[in-house]
Amino acid sequence: MRKLIVIAGSGAYPRLLIEGAKRAGVEQMDVVAIKSSTARATWKAADHVHWITLGGIAEGIRWVGANGYEGAFLAGQVNPLSLFRGRFDAEVKRWLAELPVKNAHTIFGKLSEKFAEAGTPILPASLYMEDHLPGVGPLTKRGLTAAEESDVRHAMHVARDVGQHDVGQTVMVKSGMVLAVEAFEGTNAAIKRGGRLGGRGSIVFKAARDGHDMRFDIPVVGLKTLKVMKRAGATALAFQAGRLVLLDKESVIRYADDHGIAVVGVDSGLPPAPTRP
Repeated sequence: MRKLIVIAGSGAYPRLLIEGAKRAGVEQMDVVAIKSSTARATWKAADHVHWITLGGIAEGIRWVGANGYEGAFLAGQVNPLSLFRGRFDAEVKRWLAELPVKNAHTIFGKLSEKFAEAGTPILPASLYMEDHLPGVGPLTKRGLTAAEESDVRHAMHVARDVGQHDVGQTVMVKSGMVLAVEAFEGTNAAIKRGGRLGGRGSIVFKAARDGHDMRFDIPVVGLKTLKVMKRAGATALAFQAGRLVLLDKESVIRYADDHGIAVVGVDSGLPPAPTRP
């Protein structure tokens, strides 16, 4: 593909996607940057930048559609509270009002629909990210203990059932007890909540549901999550192999090893996220 664009939230993910696409031979990688959200390193890595406010997403969709992009990505974090406090224009408010159920799939699904109507399809956010999609097995010096492995198996079942309702991607378990299931607050807030209940010795499991739309909201973990886990007393992070983006991989593994946290990919039996169009 020759000309693509990233609608970039915060964090390192959009920059890594741009860099991966350029390594794969994409000629032009542009960015729609969100004011007060998109990192400087992201828009500096792009060939061209178009600025919008979060409330002006409808204008951004029209601009992308009018500029001949073969595809677009939705990548990076957007504060969930912005969906309640954002000063959206009337058009975006109408789109949100049309959704009887609001979660990542319905909201980003609606945006994807609008991008397609404007002439630019939304592509899987996992494309060109193969360097950041770990496979099966431990990434850290230590793997799971027998107790942690048992809790991971339980968390996998819980995540599978919760995923049918698009509630969240994170489950925290200790000694067979579910301490927290992620809702709209996000991964780190869910871990903090579970940590207050369980203390040291819990595990965190991160999963994408069966049939997950990899165009958006693919599970992501970075160094910040590991630091939250350490403060919460969690001793292991497990995730579905090939279905999670690991940011700052070297820093994550070094931090985990320094603090005795196991980071392990497990075989979920589900297909890996696509890495090429």
